[in-house]
Amino acid sequence: MTKVKNIFNFINEFAPFENALSFDNCGLLIGEAEQEIKNAILSLDITKSVVEEAKNLNANLIISHHPVIFKPISEINSGSTISLLCKNDINAICAHTNLDIANKGVNFHLAKKLNIQGATPLSYEEGKPLGLIGSLNREFECEEFAKYVKESLGCKGVRYTEQKNKKIKTVAVCSGSGGEFYKKSHEKGADVIVTGEIKHSQIIAANELGIMVVDAGHYKTENVILEPLKNMLEKKFENVNFYLSESFTDNINYL
Repeated sequence: MTKVKNIFNFINEFAPFENALSFDNCGLLIGEAEQEIKNAILSLDITKSVVEEAKNLNANLIISHHPVIFKPISEINSGSTISLLCKNDINAICAHTNLDIANKGVNFHLAKKLNIQGATPLSYEEGKPLGLIGSLNREFECEEFAKYVKESLGCKGVRYTEQKNKKIKTVAVCSGSGGEFYKKSHEKGADVIVTGEIKHSQIIAANELGIMVVDAGHYKTENVILEPLKNMLEKKFENVNFYLSESFTDNINYL
């Protein structure tokens, strides 16, 4: 018999929840540690559609990357996601920045998707490693590399900057909102930073420094963790059925 606490403890072994950054809210955010689990669903976020999907699969656990409760809440409406989780007795384990920085966490799998070799931490915050930097096995032209990222991550489109006569070989990655690390990427000798969100002012500053930017989208730079996580969980808990959410997407389209 597998309980919520068993799955929580397993995730805690390779991505300790105590390692989450101070602003974060991770862990068992909704539910009961002693509840038995037979079916579970994995999703980047927990939305109403994901809760409905869990209901249809008879899943009483959702494991997500982004916390379903992030900031303090002052009210819970009857039709809200939190309310639906409680009404349907569905537990929620959320592994956010602790999973980002884990040895085989989100950034590890982002770098792996791009076939980055010899990856080492890009930066440190609160004494914890953020992002990775390493090398490709060959040089790319800027546009060629942007296409490579698009294909490797299965993106519908990417935003990118082009540096004249720039060859791309040393790559920095930071999943999700990592635009702030453009300067550190430049300092570490990266030719490009690949991230999921970057501000206009950061793009301009990166251009001034001569470092290429590839914005592949928050969803696509973090969704890389779900299938490997599912595989790990299936090997550990053979009596639990784990499913990847088919309903959740960032709903972004490109013209």
